[in-house]
Formats: sequence, C-alpha cells, structure tokens
Amino acid sequence: MTSSSSQAPDQGPGHEPGHGPVTDPDQKHADRCYRSAAGIASGVLLLALIGWLGGDAIVRGEGNAPWLALAGLLFAVPLTIAFTVRPAVWASEDRLLVRNPFRTITLPWATVEAVRAGYSSEVLAGGAKYQLWAIPVSLRQRKTAARRAARDVAQDVRVVSHGGGALEGPVRAPSDQAVEDLRELAERCAGREGAQGVPVVRWAYELIVPALVGLVLVVALGVAGG
Repeated sequence: MTSSSSQAPDQGPGHEPGHGPVTDPDQKHADRCYRSAAGIASGVLLLALIGWLGGDAIVRGEGNAPWLALAGLLFAVPLTIAFTVRPAVWASEDRLLVRNPFRTITLPWATVEAVRAGYSSEVLAGGAKYQLWAIPVSLRQRKTAARRAARDVAQDVRVVSHGGGALEGPVRAPSDQAVEDLRELAERCAGREGAQGVPVVRWAYELIVPALVGLVLVVALGVAGG
C-alpha cells in the first residue's frame, strides 16, 4: 500500500497526535502513536459523502430504494472506517499494539523479530507477519530520500541551518523514520520483564458483522428488486 501521508509519533503517554487522552485500556500506557493523517482526513470526507448520498436516498427514494440505501450504508460505513480511520500503531516500553482494518494485534517486544519496510510496513513476530496499515510506505519519498542521501555522501554536502552551526542530514521519509523508531524500541525493550509473552490477535467483529449483514441485505434487495 503506497501513500504520501505522514505519521507523527505522540511522545505524551496515552495521547494521540491532535487528540485528547486515549481511553482504550489497551492503549493508555502507550508512549507513541502512529496514524496516517491523510487516511483519517480521507475517511472523514468519505463518511460525509456516503452519509449525504445515503441519507438523501433514504429520504427521497421510492420503492425499495430507501431500504437499499440503508443496507448500503450498513455495508459501506464499517468498511470505510476500517480502512481509513481505524488503522493505528501504539508503542510502549512493553509491547507494540497494531490496529489494522479488521484485527488488533498485541505484540510483546520479546516476540518481535523484525520491523521492516518494503512494499508495505510490516512486523515479524512469533513466526508470523503483520502489516502496519497505519504506516504506509511512500515509494516516492523513499526514492527521493535515497537520491538525496547518495548525493550528500558523494559530494560530502553539509547544509548549515540559519540558526548558525547546526547541521542537517539527508531528508528521510516519515514512514522510514517510524519504522526505524519501532525497530530501536524492539531492540531496546525486548529484555524487559513486562515485554515477555505471546502475540494476541483480536478480530474487529464490531466492523466485520455489520459489513457482512449489509452486504447480504444489498444482495437480497438487489435480487428482489430485479
């Protein structure tokens, strides 16, 4: 999954960037939170558009159109939330909590074998591979950062900031920095007593069930209307 959105870690315990305190008990001790600002923004816009179109069809539709619109909302809203607003990654000194579209994975640092970014950001833990949907890889940013790094090394370029004396290194893609941060946390915290345990996976039935019900209703109403 490619995206040019950025992820900013929240350094305050139990807080998301630009949001209030995290109320989920699984996340309240997290030191850092990574989310895609572009993903959240696009999700909010899509939800507004879906709500407007669906609401209009429910109010003004004729025949089975209102029921079809209602079923469509039941199907589309959970999927939109799952793929845009829901993805997040929380990291504390004991564990990594990954919230993907339909699963929440809790990984004690001792089980994490690698954190890497290829065509997607992913973590290897307990012999399994889990994608980090909240940290999309930007191929454009990766190529740009690689070119700048190569140019700086070849020409030994050092840019002095206007503040005087401060040196700036090659620009890095935010997704690369996020992966590097998580990799360092995994290496540093794996030996902690609280970082022991096994991976735990929980399915997001609160999104899966409504979406499936909506899909069944859309198909049934479509067949009945046809």
